[in-house]
Formats: sequence, structure tokens, C-alpha cells
Amino acid sequence: MVRDYLIIGAGPAGLQLAALLERDGRDYLVLERGSGPGTFFTKYPRHRQLISVNKVHTGYTDPELDLRMDWNSLLSDDPELLFTRYSEEYFPHADDFVRYLADFADRTGVRVEYGTEVVRVSRADDGLFTVSDAAGRQWRARRLVVATGVSRLNEPPIPGIQLAERYDEFDTDPATFTNQRVLIVGKGNSAFETADSLLAKAAVIHVAGPHSLRLAWKTHFVGHLRAVNNNFLDSYQLKSQNAVLDGTVENVEKTDDGGFRVTFRYARTTERLRELHYDRVILCAGFRFDAGVFDETCRPALAINDRFPEQTSSYESVNVPGLYFAGTLTQQLDFKRGTNGFIHGYRYGTRALHRVLDARHHDTPWPARPITAAPEAVADAVVARVNRSSGLWQQFSVLGDVVDVDGDRAVYQEEVPLAYAVDGGLGPAAHRFVVDLEYGPDHDGVDPFDINVPRVTENDVEHAMDSSYLHPVVRHYRDGVLAGTHHLAENLENEWDIPPVHQQPLAAFVKESLG
Repeated sequence: MVRDYLIIGAGPAGLQLAALLERDGRDYLVLERGSGPGTFFTKYPRHRQLISVNKVHTGYTDPELDLRMDWNSLLSDDPELLFTRYSEEYFPHADDFVRYLADFADRTGVRVEYGTEVVRVSRADDGLFTVSDAAGRQWRARRLVVATGVSRLNEPPIPGIQLAERYDEFDTDPATFTNQRVLIVGKGNSAFETADSLLAKAAVIHVAGPHSLRLAWKTHFVGHLRAVNNNFLDSYQLKSQNAVLDGTVENVEKTDDGGFRVTFRYARTTERLRELHYDRVILCAGFRFDAGVFDETCRPALAINDRFPEQTSSYESVNVPGLYFAGTLTQQLDFKRGTNGFIHGYRYGTRALHRVLDARHHDTPWPARPITAAPEAVADAVVARVNRSSGLWQQFSVLGDVVDVDGDRAVYQEEVPLAYAVDGGLGPAAHRFVVDLEYGPDHDGVDPFDINVPRVTENDVEHAMDSSYLHPVVRHYRDGVLAGTHHLAENLENEWDIPPVHQQPLAAFVKESLG
């Protein structure tokens, strides 16, 4: 039997895509190594607190607006399938999310083969994929979607690093670190999550990495260090025996007393090399894509130090036609800038992938609705969407709404990958307006809490293009070529609906663009 789609992985992205395919009656099957959905979250994060926001009480009555503050729910036509019904904790327990995913899989009726460990993927000359599991079973499909996440621990090429304890395996009981000197290799959330958990027990904790520490509240990238994990920074700057080391671990050696000798190269001081001693060393350097199951017939090209599969604007492998990716693997497209690596981002990316597949393989064009081509009507439609959409809000600078105008006709298409629209995925258009939400180009270099840093005043029409905070940007393409750009003035409440400030300048831009 040859299926239209095989999906590898029944995590959030695999379930999201499967639910959409199930709703539309498509021919698909999900293969999952674990005994149930969301196996990754039965173990990670190791200290069991998610850092994805779960804001139950928003003051909104619109469920679309609620999703702006709900970073865990998957997209569904069932209003009951919301994670906010499973926990009221702002940073919920991972076990609650596993329970939610199990219910989502059950209520959407997705077809999953659990206990299926994929060990080999190949592709024949006719383009069909063959997937083999550890039990010797095989499945064939015209298209393959990989939604396995970044499942392999990232191990930097440091001599002796294999002697370190691994984030995915170490004993997380803080009592086992009592009165010990601990080195944590890595400067991401997993590293600081681990450091925070040891504050009360360890004697000395050093967190080390070669790059400058980047804080999410400054960069607006949720994968940078989050405030919920940065208590450790207080203990460092207030001189409580802990430190953040800027530089590279050059070597790790075991000593005769059972401890570790670490050679460290500082990044900022004249003392270039130093020998440091620890009782424990823990590797927390993040994760990477495991491409080991793909044979030479369909091994995807990799990017970003081989950590992720390289993809087109359609979430497809750049070198293996028919091989697509969903979920955190798609962060290659907006690495350390957007939200494709996180549930509240890739749930929309997965829906966009579903629409790409529909258009390519099922003669179903991107959903579109007609609107009046008058400039005022176009402006009103755009403002209505940016004031309400959760997809544009969560996938800023990645997804955009598209308005195609041809004569007296116009159509509105929602949540299109920006690169896909620019690449011609929607086909030609005489006039195309693309709207998304964006931060200013230098937003991550400004301290948002420094009152001495000048910034654009709220609702300042004249200087809207200089806004650093999230705001709508509308671009006009004439026959596929960028012809003009218009910024809507930023607004404290993110409500861009003041006629003389937002709608009227936008309508004037549309009118001028259309000639």
C-alpha cells in the first residue's frame, strides 16, 4: 500500500498536521517511537517546568485573541481542545502537557502507529519513500513529513567532553550536588534551568559558553535566556560564589581524586588560559536534528553547523523532493529570530504547510475571500486582521496576510509564509500587498527599560517607520517586484484602529500604490 503521507513523530507538530489531514479525509499515517503522543515531554524539560506561557485569564472574549497568550494549545475546530483547561499555572508542568496531547490525539481521531521506531528511510527512483522500523515492518508513501524535533544532544567538539554528565541523563536531584563545585557547559535555557535548580545545594556553580549571554526580554527571541530561568544571574552579580564564564572549554580531564580538571580560554581577558577544577561537569549545549535514519538516496542537506535540515520556503528539503519538515525543525527558516522552534509558532507554520500540500497535491488553492478593491476597504480588512490575528502575532516576520488586487477585484489570503509569497508560491499578481507584524531592525540592541534611550512615541504617524516595538508593516509588490513599504504606528495596546493614525494613512498608501 502506498500512502499519500507518512508523518514521523507524534509530538505537537505531528499531531497538528495529522489532525488537519484527518479533518480533510486525506490518506496519511503517523509513526511514533513512544507508547503515546508527546514522548519528548515525558522527559523534557528535565526539571519539568515549561517556559511556554499559559495565560488563562486575558480579559478577552475572542478566542483568537486568547491564543496570543496561550503558547501551548494546538489549533483545532473543537473549542474544548485548549491547554488552558488543563492547568492555570503560568509556567505549567510538563506532565499536564503530555496529558493534553493524549486527549488531543484521541478527540481528533488521528491515526498513529505507536511503538514504531524508524530505523531507515530510503527513496526509490520513482520518488516513493520507504520507511522501515526496528521490527522489520515497512511503509511506503509519496510524501514524507519529519516532525521528530531536535532529538539528539548537541555535543561540541571538546576533547574529553564525553566525560561530562549529559543534560538528557544526569541525576536532577539537587541533593546529589551538595557542597560540590559544578561546571555547566552551555548558556541556553537548559543550562540556566539546571543552574537555578542547584542554587540551594551546590557550593560553586559556573555556567560557561563562548557567546555573549542574550536575554529574551531584550532580543524578543523566546529561545534566548528567559527571566524564569535567570535567578542564577542575581547570584553571580551579587557575589554568591557563582559565575558566568565567557569563553571556551578547551579540554576536560579526569583527576585522581575523581574530580575534573578543565582548561578554559577566556574571551575577554588578557589571561587567555586557565586551569579550573570541579567535582561535576554537566553538558547542556542544546539539541540537533538526527539525520542518521536517512540513507544516501534521500539524506537531506543540513544547515547551521549541521544542526537542522535545510529547507525551502515550502518547508521542503532543498535537495530531496517530497521530503517536508514540521515543528521545531523548521526553525532553520528563522533561526534565533522568530518562533518556528516553539509550539506557539510552529502550530501556525504546520497549518501553512498543510495549505502548501493542499495547493500542490490536491488542487486546493490557498484559502481566499473576496474583498472590495477600494483602498479604504483594503485598509479596513488589513487593520481588522492585525488587531485580531494570533497567527500574525505569534509568527511575526514569518507569516503574513496577502491581498491581491487586479482591477476592481481583490482577494484576501491569510497567514502565508512571507518567503513563500515572495517566491511566487501564490502565483502572479499585478498588485500584491503583504502585511506582517515586525519589530524594528535594531530592536535587539536597545535596552527597553532604559528611559534615556529615545524611542518613537505611541501613535506617531510621521516616524512610524522608526518604531522598534512590534507593529504592522505593509509592502506593495507590483508584478512581483517590491514597489513600496508602509509602517503603521506602534500602539501600546496593539490596537491599530485609530482612523487618522492607522486606517487613513494606510488607505492613502494603497491608493498611491494602485495608481
